[in-house]
Amino acid sequence: MEPLKEARNRVEGSSSSDNSNGRSSGGGRRSLTNCLIKPPVKKNTIPIDLKLRAVERARFAHQVAEKRRLIKQYKMERERQQKLEEEEEIKRLRKELIPKAQLMPYFDRPFVPRRSEKQPTVPREPKFCIPRHKTIKCCRCHAMT
Repeated sequence: MEPLKEARNRVEGSSSSDNSNGRSSGGGRRSLTNCLIKPPVKKNTIPIDLKLRAVERARFAHQVAEKRRLIKQYKMERERQQKLEEEEEIKRLRKELIPKAQLMPYFDRPFVPRRSEKQPTVPREPKFCIPRHKTIKCCRCHAMT
């Protein structure tokens, strides 16, 4: 608080020595000293315990690092499981796709085809005429008719 008063006295003393007639040099404006000097700031009433804050910050940093490690471990485990599943799927597909020999037909019982029980199809005459609604229409054809 004392240095503030000394600074104010210095500034006020220099401004009064500049004015020889004793008037202020602002013509009714606030003097330069009032603009430069700020009011004293309130003292912080909350005690700052730096050691306690450092301990809490270290604990928080440790928690964040542990969480990141767990996430990384979980991701690697998931990728490993996915890789194993893909390998099992590939093995299963390879087993299914192996060509296997067909059984030999029995030649001791010859195959005799049976006549179908369905009715034979009835043939129809083809339609060579084009219906009127499907004909190609052009401007000249309509103009002539």
